[in-house]
Amino acid sequence: MAEKKAQLKIDGIDQTFSLPVYSGTMGPDVIDVRGLSSQGIFTYDPGYVSTASCESQITYIDGANGVLLHRGYPIEQLAEKSDFLETAYLLLHGELPTSEQKDSFTNTIRHHTMVHDQIRTFFKGFRRDAHPMAVMCGVVGALSAFYHDSLDIREDHHRQVAAHRLIAKMPTLAAMVYKYSIGQPFMYPRNELSYSENFLHMMFNTPCEDKAVNPVLAQAMDKIFLLHADHEQNASTSTVRLAGSTGANPFACIAAGIAALWGPAHGGANEAVLKMLAEIGDEKNIDTYIKKAKDKNDSFRLMGFGHRVYKNYDPRAKVMKQTCDEVLSELGLEDDPMLKMAMKLEKIALEDEYFVQRGLYPNVDFYSGIILKAIGIPTELFTVIFATGRTPGWIAHWNEMISGDYRIGRPRQLYTGNTPRDY
Repeated sequence: MAEKKAQLKIDGIDQTFSLPVYSGTMGPDVIDVRGLSSQGIFTYDPGYVSTASCESQITYIDGANGVLLHRGYPIEQLAEKSDFLETAYLLLHGELPTSEQKDSFTNTIRHHTMVHDQIRTFFKGFRRDAHPMAVMCGVVGALSAFYHDSLDIREDHHRQVAAHRLIAKMPTLAAMVYKYSIGQPFMYPRNELSYSENFLHMMFNTPCEDKAVNPVLAQAMDKIFLLHADHEQNASTSTVRLAGSTGANPFACIAAGIAALWGPAHGGANEAVLKMLAEIGDEKNIDTYIKKAKDKNDSFRLMGFGHRVYKNYDPRAKVMKQTCDEVLSELGLEDDPMLKMAMKLEKIALEDEYFVQRGLYPNVDFYSGIILKAIGIPTELFTVIFATGRTPGWIAHWNEMISGDYRIGRPRQLYTGNTPRDY
């Protein structure tokens, strides 16, 4: 399989190690260091930033050139021509569906959106003011107690049923989390509505007022879900894979991914955008905060600008900017003080040499945060929305691993503690 070799020579060891070098279909070559452990040698890579933890065929990112591919399809094309559920099918199955396959998949998801009625009482165990992600972690993890008829991960059919249930029920649970926090009754999903329409229906309608969902807002939600559907081996996806490598059930694995996503350095970025805007407070303060952002000795950071992976423009942000403009126009919010402030920050980041030279362009979190606020979704629910969109990616990676040849994850360490000592 490996045509090339890398030679490793370590001072003090009279041996040269020959390591296979693999080439993927795209991206840099990878040195296989698995054989070193049998020689008592480990590599040291905090955060695994230089380590490929798995082989995957799902998503490819070229951060230097702003490229994001799902199964080979550019994200810009999927955002323009596809929709969230079709993209979810692509991630799960490797190919875009035929019209019959798409209809069947969409119909299956629609008819799995209801949750077990006893989950309603499960919510009563949480405080009303609990953080939505705390509730989401608990409720998703508990699904395995309600749907334990599909937990044999060795069975293809069981894995497929679990995948359908998770994708279908996440927006229902997300809306239930919101309704519970504000003391409103839960709204049942409706099978005639699309995925995103159903979510907005369950979020904002009540039994005494069931209004039609604005198609522009439904389309915007679909774009947000689609653009967050997968992003390769990030922290939460790697968490799902690591949990899955133990043989844990898929509901537990996705709950683990949600917990990882909760971290402000990962899924909390769009929430941080709104908190930053609240801190700036007014358009007249922007110049002051721009100076603070440029000051290396100041702790203030512009949230929603730049990206750890994309050193160029975030390809998802281009799509999200257009959607953002459409939503603000539809809702007549161009004069909203906070949103005007956000647009001024965007203009500065796109034109100011300091930000341009450093690649600190507005990213997908910047625009999605603005859209979600405009739609009326509270800031603390933003990461729950992220988790809902990311579920197909998590499930696709989990399924790819479980259906292939895998080992339980067992990272090594560089021990720097005490040597043996007597009590």
